[in-house]
Amino acid sequence: MTSSSHLFPLHPRDPAQAHRAASPLELFFDLVFVVAVSFSSQQLHHQAAEGHLGSGVLGYLMVFFAIWWAWMNFTWFASAFDTDDWLYRVLTIVQMAGVLVLAAGAADAMHQHDFTLVTIGYIVMRLALVVQWLRAASGDPALRQTAARYAAGITFVQILWVARLFLPEQINFIAFFVLVAAEIAVPIWAEAHRRTPWHPQHIAERYSLFTLILLGESILASANAVVTAVDEHQHIPDLLTVSAAGLAIAAGMWWVYFSREQHDQLTGLHSGLVFGYSHYFIFAAAGAFSAGIELIIDSAAGHAEASPLAATGLLTVPVAVFIFGIWMLALRRRMRPAASGTLLVGVVVILAGMLLPPLAAVVVAAVGSVVAVVAVQLRAPSTEAVTA
Repeated sequence: MTSSSHLFPLHPRDPAQAHRAASPLELFFDLVFVVAVSFSSQQLHHQAAEGHLGSGVLGYLMVFFAIWWAWMNFTWFASAFDTDDWLYRVLTIVQMAGVLVLAAGAADAMHQHDFTLVTIGYIVMRLALVVQWLRAASGDPALRQTAARYAAGITFVQILWVARLFLPEQINFIAFFVLVAAEIAVPIWAEAHRRTPWHPQHIAERYSLFTLILLGESILASANAVVTAVDEHQHIPDLLTVSAAGLAIAAGMWWVYFSREQHDQLTGLHSGLVFGYSHYFIFAAAGAFSAGIELIIDSAAGHAEASPLAATGLLTVPVAVFIFGIWMLALRRRMRPAASGTLLVGVVVILAGMLLPPLAAVVVAAVGSVVAVVAVQLRAPSTEAVTA
């Protein structure tokens, strides 16, 4: 659809529409998440390099939830409703502005546990989406109650996010996870009345595109190893090894994720929720992997204060979580037992690298990723697939 000076009713789209692809606006929207993910992974890298891996990981997972949840909610809304009139575009751009505010607050949130700026950016994103849900409620009588539930639920939780800023620090921390549960419950409650008509192929494509964004961060991290080697003229063999192994790991993660179509899993509300929510762990792992590569580079160049175990753990654990998560979500029902076993061996090999020196760990992780790729190539053909 094209934008004009007129406003159009926000009617639901056809969930069976042929050749449904991501719109230019959705692709533009994704660009700001490149910034947000980059900022959060950089802060994780800095925290780990300074010897604060535990607090860095926790802060990263908390900030990443805000990034992922805002992206996911827009994605599923846009799959069901997309008039692309001027107001729809403006509200989407407002959400993009909220992402940038959130990204600007990532450092304070992860270093000082000050979530004020992150919360402000998050609320901007969420309230802009509330306006979209109100438009949807007025545009389609059949889905009016579902859309109204979304609008009411999101608004209520945003009020609680603001109230959280004024709580004592210890209660504030606990309240974060309570409100995360509340956010996750809103779509379950709203969709229980009547499911919105999201498009399975479109949703799968949007998740695939976000995966590429996250893996792109790791490609950049691998390139930084070459840049460091050229600039410092030291540790060149080690840094080039990290760069090559990092590229191999990223390629393996890409190969495993895109080894089969995933839209056929999205058959109903339950499968949609499992697919959507499970990707938090997959996406967070992909984002953390780039921080792991950067930390290995620091270790190879002698710049990190982190212990070798912290450096290898930040690299190997995210890669293992990513590959294992995809297997659990999308591959295990379509693979022969021998193929699944081979993939799990690859995951174990990756995790075993955590016990090795940093340079050996990245090489072993690359080997484990290759084993996982071999495994998905051995999966059963679709005619033998066991459907969920």
